[in-house]
Amino acid sequence: MKKIIKNENIFKQTLSIDGNCFHRKFEAPRHGNLGFRPRKRAARHQGKVKSFPKDDRTQKVHLTAFMGYKAGMTHVVRDLEKPGSKMHKKEIVEAVTIIECPPMYIVGLVGYIETAQGLKTYKTVWAQHLSDNFRRRLYKNWYKSKSKKAFTKYVKQYETEEGKKSIEATLQAIKKRCSVVRVIAHTQIHKLKLTQKKAHVLEIQVNGGSIVEKVNFAVANFEKTVNVTGVFAENELIDVIGVTKGKGFNGVIKRWGVRKLPRKTHKGLRKVACIGAWHPSRVSTTVPRAGQLGYHHRIERNKKIYRIGQAQPEDGKQISTGKTEYDLTEKTINPMGGFAHYGMVKHEFLMIKGCCAGPRKRALTLRKSITPQTSRAALEKISIKFIDTSSKFGHGLHQTAEDKTKYFGVKKARTTTQN
Repeated sequence: MKKIIKNENIFKQTLSIDGNCFHRKFEAPRHGNLGFRPRKRAARHQGKVKSFPKDDRTQKVHLTAFMGYKAGMTHVVRDLEKPGSKMHKKEIVEAVTIIECPPMYIVGLVGYIETAQGLKTYKTVWAQHLSDNFRRRLYKNWYKSKSKKAFTKYVKQYETEEGKKSIEATLQAIKKRCSVVRVIAHTQIHKLKLTQKKAHVLEIQVNGGSIVEKVNFAVANFEKTVNVTGVFAENELIDVIGVTKGKGFNGVIKRWGVRKLPRKTHKGLRKVACIGAWHPSRVSTTVPRAGQLGYHHRIERNKKIYRIGQAQPEDGKQISTGKTEYDLTEKTINPMGGFAHYGMVKHEFLMIKGCCAGPRKRALTLRKSITPQTSRAALEKISIKFIDTSSKFGHGLHQTAEDKTKYFGVKKARTTTQN
């Protein structure tokens, strides 16, 4: 009997070495996160701020969010400041994303009252002059609309004394009753080389100071532009809110990352073998199924700002936004030929560490970090040595057009032969 048991153990060991006869373990970690269900298409194209940083009234009055457009990615070389690490004071290469941020235009303010069910809108005040780029947002089809009368009655209040008194009374009521004030701002999308003319509108919470100071700050900035430099600073951590790149309808292998079935499986192998027991006689929501992948609303927290670039002048010499203390080459942040499928960045921009949601040209909402950051990585001062500006359309070799000319020499002028 002992010999039989011994022979069986030897047989099992040999089978386990081959790995052909035994199945996988019975338990395994599940595939895919259930925290992002349902994985369906986002309701809106731009990122929505669902919570703003906590208000600190001891600070100066300031805005807490901004909007930009994703231009593309490149990489930088910098020295790592991390005492105790083997990489301390050594050069590292990091990927960065460029987000173009033209100035935003403030057109109104909203006052909110705190209730037992949360914040409730109290009153809204609009500016006198509203651009067509903003008014397009209020129409489903601006081209086919015949009247285009949005805000025409409201604007007439500024022309009469009674109207001005009613607007002033509304502002006084907001100062008296509201606990939260937010400005209504829109992007100047017409300044970018995009086919879209309809501006993206965003409510931005005003933090710092008293309610009276917040309302006065908002009214003082009516019909004025706000730059990204007035909202964020270099070496600051921000949250990027946007809609991810859409990938359409996909199966369980790509959508959930489940294991493929063996090669000889009947009726396909890119499937889930068992989708549940006989009873309960329905498919559980936790079972991976095929469906929409991508174009989901996501928030990526604590992205460090490496650089805030200046806008380029319309005429005259270009500002060297790609220049560093170690690389004195006169060049802009734009790679040779521009960012692929985007073009040239001509306005103010943010350079943030790593990647962010969405394809090129996607509208991104940038928010101040929701919690105060005190970690060593958050407090590190970034000193960039080199910014790559080689062509992103293929394998770029040269950083500037001058470098390319020096390498290849002056090309011969093309001559046209006449018959």
